[in-house]
Amino acid sequence: MSRIDWTSHTGRALHGSVRVPGDKSVSHRALMLGALADGTSHIRGFLEGEDTRATAKVLQQLGVRIEAPADGERVVHGVGLHGLRGTAHALDCGNAGTGMRLLAGLLAGQAFDSTLVGDESLSRRPMRRVTEPLARMGARIDTQDGLPPLQVRGGQPLRGISYTLPVASAQVKSALLLAGLYAQGETEVIEPHPTRDYTERMLAAFGWPIAFEPGRARLSGGHALRATDVDVPADFSSAAFFLVAASLVPGSALRLPSVGLNPRRTGLLQVLRLMGADIRVENERESGGEPVGDLVVRHAPLHGIKLPEALVPDMIDEFPALFVAAAAAKGRTVVRGAAELRVKESDRIASMANGLRALGVSIEEAPDGATIEGGVIGGGNIDSHGDHRIAMSFAVAGLVADAPVHIGDCANVATSFPGFTTLANGCGFQLT
Repeated sequence: MSRIDWTSHTGRALHGSVRVPGDKSVSHRALMLGALADGTSHIRGFLEGEDTRATAKVLQQLGVRIEAPADGERVVHGVGLHGLRGTAHALDCGNAGTGMRLLAGLLAGQAFDSTLVGDESLSRRPMRRVTEPLARMGARIDTQDGLPPLQVRGGQPLRGISYTLPVASAQVKSALLLAGLYAQGETEVIEPHPTRDYTERMLAAFGWPIAFEPGRARLSGGHALRATDVDVPADFSSAAFFLVAASLVPGSALRLPSVGLNPRRTGLLQVLRLMGADIRVENERESGGEPVGDLVVRHAPLHGIKLPEALVPDMIDEFPALFVAAAAAKGRTVVRGAAELRVKESDRIASMANGLRALGVSIEEAPDGATIEGGVIGGGNIDSHGDHRIAMSFAVAGLVADAPVHIGDCANVATSFPGFTTLANGCGFQLT
């Protein structure tokens, strides 16, 4: 991947309607369940990102025919629960932590061996949190001291377990539920805090009997998945950058249509409102089992808060954008209970703290969060550490900084938000 750097300049008021790409989490899961289903599934609104394309390529290596009749569309010809075919080639997940962790669960129940690999960033991300509970189900997965590559041994009989997650993680929960499709008996996952329930909702949409409520999901093996059509909502995590940007830049008014509003995903919406943001939800509806609505955001002065820890699991991907909002708000914002940020694509607490300090913001790190003193954001040079959400967050910071913000190593934005610069500049960003 060639290096891409950005410079973000002070922006004018943001206006217009911004349709952000399809939800990455839903796109990954629609591909996987469509592949294991009986029949043909049509996916519309599919995220054309490198992460989701990597998952599609892995499934194609395993014998699934996937067509792309147009941008944002996929036609998945399911092979049934036991129809995947093994390959001697490594299965490259690219930068997709979701892809790798969910595929580990899915492949644990197959008759053949598989090797999951990833790029340099993914190869540093911890995998024991998913391989250890899968091992309790009977899976055999070898790692490199807890890191990728993952060597998944085939032909292992799986048994259902009841497992309480030590740390709330939708990815680990989803991996166990996917392994549970192949397990003898019942698989139950209990969470310390409820996480996003995309996998549960989509399993139900594909016809698999599953019982779930916030913080708990339960299913048994031995059923079948039926092909279904999936309309992927716009990704809330991608919308988050525009929610923060329009809140901060005076005179702004943006509409973000058809955004997924899964309650386990929209913690940032509640937090921004607590900070004084003016965000309305219009045209609420349901699509493919997922709540969807249009978000209308207007500029409003923000103030610092003590973040309610109960909202942390519902906004784990949105913290970089929140840190920028806090840096531009009036007063102090205190974040705790977010240790998960240390093991994302980068150590997001350290990356955001170092970046904000470089822009003159006062921020004090804690093991599980930070204390941010809001005020004036200056210009400066930022290293995104190849983390797409860090890069986009500092693009937002540049809109309200008193000098240009130079952001290095932004190529990975294509993993989750292809076309970000075009869309951003179209509504008022000054990103070069």
